[in-house]
Amino acid sequence: MFDKLFAAQQKAEEIKKRLDTISVYGEVENGAIKITATANKAITGVAIDEEFLKRADKEELEELLLTAINKAMASAEQVSAAEMQASAQDMLGGLGGMFGQ
Repeated sequence: MFDKLFAAQQKAEEIKKRLDTISVYGEVENGAIKITATANKAITGVAIDEEFLKRADKEELEELLLTAINKAMASAEQVSAAEMQASAQDMLGGLGGMFGQ
């Protein structure tokens, strides 16, 4: 029983490491602002088009940054959830014998 729980814990750690290697993106205004993040929801890059920056005011820039960040985080959540769901199905299949089934 403990072997299977330990294996499940190891699998979760593997997933977390894999999510660190998956990049997701959020962009607004046809790419004027692009946010890059990992599937573990860590922002790894911010790119702002120079022409857009010249004509944007502070309030517009802040609002669009938030939108782009939220898009990247939503993508990260989708990828993370899909990875966890796939892993959970694998783990539950392996844990079935643990409960006498």
